[in-house]
Amino acid sequence: MTDYDHAETLHPGQGWSRILPRHHTLTLSDPSGRASVALFAFRADQPLERYNMSDTLKAQHTAFLTAGRVLMSDMGHVLLSITADSCGWHDTLSGHQDAEESLAAYGPGTYQTLRNQRHRNTRDNALVEFAKHGLGLRDLHANVNLFTKVVVEASGAVRFVPGHAAGAAITLRAEMPVLVVLSNTPHPLNPAPTYDPPAVELTIHRVPPPGLDDPCRISRPENGRAFAKTEALP
Repeated sequence: MTDYDHAETLHPGQGWSRILPRHHTLTLSDPSGRASVALFAFRADQPLERYNMSDTLKAQHTAFLTAGRVLMSDMGHVLLSITADSCGWHDTLSGHQDAEESLAAYGPGTYQTLRNQRHRNTRDNALVEFAKHGLGLRDLHANVNLFTKVVVEASGAVRFVPGHAAGAAITLRAEMPVLVVLSNTPHPLNPAPTYDPPAVELTIHRVPPPGLDDPCRISRPENGRAFAKTEALP
């Protein structure tokens, strides 16, 4: 794919997919402070390799993602680096909502009654976008929920933190060609009683390759090794 710059709006309920070339950034901006965008990531030329939640978290000694951290694949490569983030916390643990959960949370919202404002859910959106790239149900994997903070209480209860990311933006840099799949649909733990995902702005830009002092590279020794392994790829 050739180098390019691009901007568009990710509309409420929309699914989206695009191959992000190496050394390009994808910035998502949430003016409303209410968004939760589910993200799935694959190595574009070999999509059997994809984001691995457990390796990403244990290698970086964390349970959430923010600037300076990376999304690792199940082969120990860096798919995406978080080069900037004004949100501070992106959920890695809660998964995504399916049609049954959406119906239970918001009631029916069909195309026949709501047209383009119909209720859509993350799983169905993801599968539609996967199919555009020859992927399917077996390719579903743990996703990241951008702009969402979920904390675990001392009791073990999991709590959704509303209004966490007002005016926030996150920038992800591709360290190899990455198939990015997004779904602008409600988080499974969001207690809001109505289906009302806000619009999110997307921009893509070409950037220089990361240097040896790149914050994402040096934030953990494991990251440095993953960068070296990734940069050795053809």
